[in-house]
Amino acid sequence: MSVVPSSLLPTYARPAFRGRIGRDVRSGHYAVPHRYRLHLAPSGPGCLGLALTHALLRLDDTLPLTVLPETPDTPEGGYTALRPLYEASAYLYEGPAAPPVLSDGWTGRIVSTHAPDILRDLALRFRGDGPDLLPEEYRGEIEAIADLCERSINGAAQRAGELGLDGESAHRDPLAVLFAALGSLERRLTDRAYVLGDGPTAADVHVWVTLVQLDTVHRWHLDAAAMDRVAGHPALWAYAQRLAARPEFARHLDIDAVLRRHRSHCRGREAAGAAIRLVDWSAPPR
Repeated sequence: MSVVPSSLLPTYARPAFRGRIGRDVRSGHYAVPHRYRLHLAPSGPGCLGLALTHALLRLDDTLPLTVLPETPDTPEGGYTALRPLYEASAYLYEGPAAPPVLSDGWTGRIVSTHAPDILRDLALRFRGDGPDLLPEEYRGEIEAIADLCERSINGAAQRAGELGLDGESAHRDPLAVLFAALGSLERRLTDRAYVLGDGPTAADVHVWVTLVQLDTVHRWHLDAAAMDRVAGHPALWAYAQRLAARPEFARHLDIDAVLRRHRSHCRGREAAGAAIRLVDWSAPPR
């Protein structure tokens, strides 16, 4: 994908490694069961999206997953457990040893820390008996939806929270962008179970993780009037609730951990919308 949604990246990490998984031995890194390991902290949106992708593809027996604690344990925002991989992969590496990390067990080095590339390679090279998350005929739409989620929902909600905008008087401001994006998703989901049809795709990964962030993180900084308008998309939030009850979606979602991680680094003000919760994300899986 050409779009690089920062919603799939932890806020404390920047892509440092961009290796890819190829089709065969000529690629160097090629798809072999049990060769690679995925290291994630699902309390962050980027890692949550990859954990969801891993679960939907049923990769536990093919590509093991290491779940890291909800918050970093080093001053620079990284993890001690990942430091050996970073140091083996880059001479005198001094940045944060941060997830997501796709590592190669044969070399002991990092393949990639770039979440969109990892998601794509999991979906295309390690599908197994899971669904086709990147059907060829929908890849353009999936890219557009990823961009919509990043720029028009995450980015707009972040900006609106910083500005302290009132949802009742929003015109040409970030809230107007946010409401338009939510409206477009509402129309998509009025008569279908998933964003692009009858089964989950990567579009659902992007949208669902974005809705988790909107209802758990961004709402703390939005006005009550803005949250009332956010809530006015019944098909969208019913979709979020329905997927939250599926085991693949619920498996790595810990709302308390998401909130603790947010509070550990957030310096924004709390707004009246914080009291408005739209989805019971802890509903028991079906």
